[in-house]
Amino acid sequence: MTPADRDRFEKCLALAAQGATIGERAAAQAAAARIAAGAGLTLAEAMRAARPTRVESPPRPPPRRAYAWAQPKEPVKPITVEELLRQKAETEEWRKRAAARAKRQSRQAQPDQDAYAAEQRARQAERDRAWAQARAKAAPDDA
Repeated sequence: MTPADRDRFEKCLALAAQGATIGERAAAQAAAARIAAGAGLTLAEAMRAARPTRVESPPRPPPRRAYAWAQPKEPVKPITVEELLRQKAETEEWRKRAAARAKRQSRQAQPDQDAYAAEQRARQAERDRAWAQARAKAAPDDA
C-alpha cells in the first residue's frame, strides 16, 4: 500500500468510526474495503498493516499573563430607592443652579430688558384700572 493509499485508508476508517450518519459511516467502511482490496489485502489485514501515525503537536505556548486592567469586573450592585432619591434631589439642585445662572447671565447681557418689562407692566396696570373703572360704571345699570 502506498503512503497516499494508506493516508486515504486511515481517513476512511476515521470517517467510518466518527461519521455523522449511519449512511456516511457505511460508505466510509465500503471505501476503506475497496482501498484494501486494491492493495491486495483484506480489510482486517489492512487495518493491522496501517499503523496509527501520531502527529506530534507543536508545543503549546505558555499561558498569557492577564493585564491588571483585564481582571474580571466586580458584580453590579443593584441601586437602592434611597440612592435614586438622592440622585434626583442632586439633579434638581443642579437644575435650579443652572436656571439661576442663566437668568443672571441674561440680565447681564440685556440690562435694559428689565426696565422695558417694568414699563410694560405699568402700562398694562393702567389699562387694567381703566377697564375696571369702566366696568364699575356700567355695572349699576345692569342691576
